[in-house]
Amino acid sequence: MFLEVLVYVLTPLAAVVVVLTRLRLSGDGSAAGRLQISHRLLLVHTVVGALALVLWVLFLVFPPDNPLGGSAVGIVAIGLWWVTTIVGLLVLARWLPARGKHAEPAATDSWAQGPWLSMLAHIGLLVGVLVFTYAYLTSAV
Repeated sequence: MFLEVLVYVLTPLAAVVVVLTRLRLSGDGSAAGRLQISHRLLLVHTVVGALALVLWVLFLVFPPDNPLGGSAVGIVAIGLWWVTTIVGLLVLARWLPARGKHAEPAATDSWAQGPWLSMLAHIGLLVGVLVFTYAYLTSAV
């Protein structure tokens, strides 16, 4: 019961991570961090995250005997959550220290001073996806 409630609490938080990452990094190219990330990487994070969210919610809402709530939908949703998580952790790479004579200092933005917000979001997403996977494998959801 606790695990099921935890899944229902973590699902909207995962959606917030996908949306806020998109909002934070889709600006004029002056996002916080040491490195600029590829717009394609951001697009993959957003699209795959949105698909993961839609399929995961369908899996949670519909009964298992319905094709929209079947185990195949759950497996695909979890796979997409893992892709989103891995891409999100790659997004954190923009905070890695740059080395060399011509290295630029870290840029900041109005969201936060430093990487703590991105770390909280994407490490939290990793924990959430671990919970989703465990809940699915143990048939808690």
